[in-house]
Amino acid sequence: MQGEDPFDQGAGGILRQPKAVWATAGASVVAFMGIGLVDPILPSIAKGLEATPSQVSLLFTSYFLITAVAMLVTGFVSSRIGGRRTLLAGLALVVVFAALSGTSSSVGELVGFRAGWGLGNALFVSTSLAVIVGAAAGGSAAAILLYESALGLGMACGPLLGALLGDASWRYPFFGTASLMAIGFICITAFLKEQPRPARKTSLLDPIRALGHGGLASVAASAFFYNYAFFTILAFTPFVLDMTPYRSGAVFFAWGLLLAVFSVLVAPRLQERFGSLKVLGVSLVLLAVDLLVLGYGDHTAAVVGTIVSGAFIGMNNTVYTELALGVSDAPRPVASAGYNFVRWFAAAAAPYLAPKIEEWSNVHMPFVVAAATAVIGAVVVLARRTALTHEARELEPRHATEDGVTAFAD
Repeated sequence: MQGEDPFDQGAGGILRQPKAVWATAGASVVAFMGIGLVDPILPSIAKGLEATPSQVSLLFTSYFLITAVAMLVTGFVSSRIGGRRTLLAGLALVVVFAALSGTSSSVGELVGFRAGWGLGNALFVSTSLAVIVGAAAGGSAAAILLYESALGLGMACGPLLGALLGDASWRYPFFGTASLMAIGFICITAFLKEQPRPARKTSLLDPIRALGHGGLASVAASAFFYNYAFFTILAFTPFVLDMTPYRSGAVFFAWGLLLAVFSVLVAPRLQERFGSLKVLGVSLVLLAVDLLVLGYGDHTAAVVGTIVSGAFIGMNNTVYTELALGVSDAPRPVASAGYNFVRWFAAAAAPYLAPKIEEWSNVHMPFVVAAATAVIGAVVVLARRTALTHEARELEPRHATEDGVTAFAD
């Protein structure tokens, strides 16, 4: 695959794909939009439901807590009922729970509905790349680039959609997402045929057993601390910025664009030149510095720091995924499930703890703690570099996602 240009493959190029691929890719964009959708409207939700920031931040906690646990289930399910049915089941759950989220009368109801949404999203995004690769024309390079583009577009557009619809009411983004996912459900039902099932069924304990490998356990541990920093930015910063939905959406749209560009275009080139471990270590330290600027700077510095963090997050996401998938001899979907089972717990913890830390101390401390966790992530990489280097293959980013896994919910 090295040196293969997916844009220069004639009929098999990235823009010449079967309808099934476009239907799945389009639904993937909406699925990833759901991650950052609530960012611009968190203050509006807090006001509308008379909730505190820590209560509203539980929207992320319930979502990612269920996602973490679901990592043990998705392979088990898809290896038994097939990729198409798993996709449709995930989409159906998202449609139902996103719509219910818009009808919430209390923050407790909304948190519960977001948990159901997280289960549906986990089923969908953990299966969608494998389906795209299986149905795509022109080889996996074009398919994976298309999927990574969908991922970046979704992460960038989620806050923008949340802002545009949320300016009228915080409920509208949830109804909008449900409507878009319903369209995706119809398209996949119409255009996607069932994919071949794997020869071996995945058990619920396979991802846990995979973590017995020292290299994979090290990557997961480092990513756990990194994800705490990542989701402090995503879930806590909107309260610090205290902007209108439109302005907050614009900030996180720019953040998402940087994340996409550095994940798909910049990280691979830096890895090729300097190696994955060096890129990851430096990027984590720079993220820690950025967090301190975000926490102690004035409002303008906070806005700039939020946007710039997207660059470091994009690089980290790509490198972590590659290391997780290349460091052990476990099948990639199994290794990825074990790795994500660990790291998503930090994504669940950070949105809850950051506002609590502010309540216990001051507005600066959540960012200090997040910066410290980013540094701890870099220290783990440094301390375990021998184990990581010994087995890792320094794969290209497009290789890293071949076996049905993704950079965000793989």
